[in-house]
Amino acid sequence: MPVITHIEAIPVRIRREEAYLGSLPPGASERGYFLRPPYRALYSAYFETVFVKITADGVTGWGECLAPVAPEAVATLIDQLLTPALLRRDPLAVDVLWNTMYDLMRERGHYGGFMLDAISGCDIALWDLRGKLLGQPVYQLAGGAYRDTIPCYVSGLPKPDDSGRVALALEWTAQDFHAFKLAAGYGVETDAASISALRQALGSEAALLLDAHWVYTLDESVRLARRLEELNAALFEAPINPEDLEAHVQLAAATAVPVAIGETERTRYQFKPWLVQRGADVLQPDVGRTGFSELIKIARMAEAFNIPIAPHLSVGLGVCIAASIHAAAAIPNLFMLEYQPPVFELANTLLVNPLVCQAGRYHLPEGVGLGVEIDEDKLQQAQR
Repeated sequence: MPVITHIEAIPVRIRREEAYLGSLPPGASERGYFLRPPYRALYSAYFETVFVKITADGVTGWGECLAPVAPEAVATLIDQLLTPALLRRDPLAVDVLWNTMYDLMRERGHYGGFMLDAISGCDIALWDLRGKLLGQPVYQLAGGAYRDTIPCYVSGLPKPDDSGRVALALEWTAQDFHAFKLAAGYGVETDAASISALRQALGSEAALLLDAHWVYTLDESVRLARRLEELNAALFEAPINPEDLEAHVQLAAATAVPVAIGETERTRYQFKPWLVQRGADVLQPDVGRTGFSELIKIARMAEAFNIPIAPHLSVGLGVCIAASIHAAAAIPNLFMLEYQPPVFELANTLLVNPLVCQAGRYHLPEGVGLGVEIDEDKLQQAQR
């Protein structure tokens, strides 16, 4: 029986010139973290993540946590809490090890946040390691691939005005991408006008999604949803504070536009009430926060409610992207997968064999495990 002999958490911070939502505000690079009104979340002037290496019998599996801020916090949890629980254990017992890690701190109330991010990175590494030890791709270990390529939407359109966003969307349309998510939340009329401009330019066949970044009240969300219905929008993401399930239930009942949530949640336990109470029409778990094991379980639970999955995929630098592609292949109820071109481009510079996304679809990585390896020399150079 193979046993886990070594675990390493690698916090990563790579300087960026442009953020997900566009150019960095003045002084952001010096401050490190900054706010971008009207959004309330903290953003980083760097690409930040945590890679995880787990070794057994001389074979190494790669994992990654979603850690867009304070990656050292996640790495510390892996080093001090999770590593002692995993060493000398059987790496093939992935589900047993997930529950072992989860049980360590749940009675102390740590069943979300950084703790689950840390567990997710280890869980992804265990799936990659298991695939390599058994000579199988991860999607095959999860039950097989429902699809050979994964449909995706271009996320963000990081330009400062509607004309710039339209021009960028048209550039992607020329490359055969036909689904776009707008980073919005600038007011009901402004957001509606932005989607209207995209609809006018791209025609009736384009799939248009709007991410409100949790800024609206229920009344505002209903007003905006009605405008989005008229524009045949495909998705209304993160409209209201994520703690307010009841408001999302009312919104979902009030509009025909699918309401999507999920990037804040980590486990099937957290997603369950959203399904039972019908607070969302589409779920968006992020593999860098749920891990591969839990994302598959969330998807299977959602399948029983006829709810599709649109995995959230933001600043994962290669391993998270690969894990998301494998998960998207292995679930029957896929909506679409997120695609962030600047992140994808940077991620590929760190990989031995680059991932492929062309004509609106990701290609499944070739090889066993996740099919990706981090080039550690390039990683060191990128962080200088």
